[in-house]
Amino acid sequence: MNSTLSVAVLSGKGGVGKTNISLNLACALYQAGFKNLLMDCDMGLANLDVLLGITPEGNLQNALLGEARLNDVLYPVEPKGFDVLPAASGVPELNDMSPDLRDLLLERLEPVLGGYDFVFMDLGAGISETVQTFAAMAAVRIVLITPEPTSLTDSYALIKVLNNRFGMRDFMVMVNQAS
Repeated sequence: MNSTLSVAVLSGKGGVGKTNISLNLACALYQAGFKNLLMDCDMGLANLDVLLGITPEGNLQNALLGEARLNDVLYPVEPKGFDVLPAASGVPELNDMSPDLRDLLLERLEPVLGGYDFVFMDLGAGISETVQTFAAMAAVRIVLITPEPTSLTDSYALIKVLNNRFGMRDFMVMVNQAS
């Protein structure tokens, strides 16, 4: 039986490299023979498509609004095993999704996720409701930090919020942009 491992890559601060780390982890695991879905969960400021140099015809917003099925907006980066679920950019309504919209998203994602070995969620920065929801969904949380005071304090605040609200105690911490 196929078991999907969900991994959220998150940080308290923007600009620490979450999207690059998510993309590189998904690429490495694809090259090792695993099927991966990389979800751009930075709902208001999506940029995974920019790093990949792709122009998807649809995105998560289209699926949420009922304009397309979720399977129709998946973008195959590599055949048979590396797909991207792009998000919209410049859509502030998606950044702080209502509980109803988040429930709808989870309902539509559930049947799709089982087809992958790994699902990477490239989250936005900070402690928004949307970030918290995706972090709570994931089996593994990688908190990305850089060696600067604002990155450390903001990520500590994020961990504290997730612990207080959801009782999460297990976080992997990865340091980026360090010599």
